[in-house]
Amino acid sequence: MSNKPGQILGHGAENDGIEEYDNPLPTWWLGLFYFTIAWGVFYGVNYHFVAKTSQAIQYDAEVAAAAAAAPKQAELPTVATPELAAAGKGIFEANCVACHGPEAKGVDAAGNKTAGPDLTDGQWIHGGTYADIQKTITVGVPDKGMITWGPILGAEKISQVAAFVHNSGGGQ
Repeated sequence: MSNKPGQILGHGAENDGIEEYDNPLPTWWLGLFYFTIAWGVFYGVNYHFVAKTSQAIQYDAEVAAAAAAAPKQAELPTVATPELAAAGKGIFEANCVACHGPEAKGVDAAGNKTAGPDLTDGQWIHGGTYADIQKTITVGVPDKGMITWGPILGAEKISQVAAFVHNSGGGQ
């Protein structure tokens, strides 16, 4: 800034004839500018260190609250017992027959091929162990049209259906 306010700086030839004056900024504008800087520093310190309300802290608190409110995942049985299989037969008939057929052979009562594969032939794409069957039922196979049954059936019913399928002759 020059010593003489209101002096033309002489840049008009470079800027298509637009002249620039060397005037100081108004004091109210400078005061507002400095106040904004001070407020930003105060707010940042208060937000992150004093009040501890940053987004990261709020996120961690929400995740902890959701984890505390969520029901605990039940331990899935590791052995397909006949009792589980007997209980799983009704669940299979209610939910799985449409795609796998009434005998889990991949054909309906009229002998037509169904959308789901044969579960009794011993050939398993996603694994034929009891644990693999539980996982497949829980997470589903969306690429092949099988929905995720985990949230619908729950751990207990999934273990029962998996036991029924495993004991139907195809499980390893």
